[in-house]
Amino acid sequence: MEAVKHRFTVEEYRKMGEAGIFHEDDRVELIDGEVVEMAAIGVRHVESVMRLNRILSRWALETGDENVFVSVQNPMILSEFGEPRPDLTLVRRSEGRFGTPVPEDIFLIVEVADTSLAYDRNVKLPLYAGVGIPEAWIVNLNKDDIEVHSESGRQSYAKTALAKRGKNVVSATLENLSFAADGALPPDKATR
Repeated sequence: MEAVKHRFTVEEYRKMGEAGIFHEDDRVELIDGEVVEMAAIGVRHVESVMRLNRILSRWALETGDENVFVSVQNPMILSEFGEPRPDLTLVRRSEGRFGTPVPEDIFLIVEVADTSLAYDRNVKLPLYAGVGIPEAWIVNLNKDDIEVHSESGRQSYAKTALAKRGKNVVSATLENLSFAADGALPPDKATR
């Protein structure tokens, strides 16, 4: 007899957290019903997330829309079986809406990747496309470039633009969101 896996729902996953099965410092997320341990965060990753937070927060403030937020390493609900924790999420809240963002709230998701590159590209990116998130970026710290994915489809994005050092990152879906890639990429030898 073949072993049967149990797919956890977001509700069951949250109850496990409330019951203390996960420590508050555990880096886990729910992907397609499975609890997945996230990769450790290195110093270049931390630096890139901080730089991108500043860039996206500045853009959000410049829109003048008080319902636009940057969520940093917080969960979002993708489906009944998915609650990933992207590095950054650009969210617009409908009037009176609060709580964990859902796909309809999301303009943009950013994953900063070094050791997690294959996972982010092959597992998470298709999930984001499949629920209709209009744009997703992968900051590839191994190659010092930023991939801008747009035109979401069932399991992939139809368009990809690449920005390397010395070039600009230009959002495919958000007006006036453009910046030098160097502003989001950490120095080659980031220190503690």
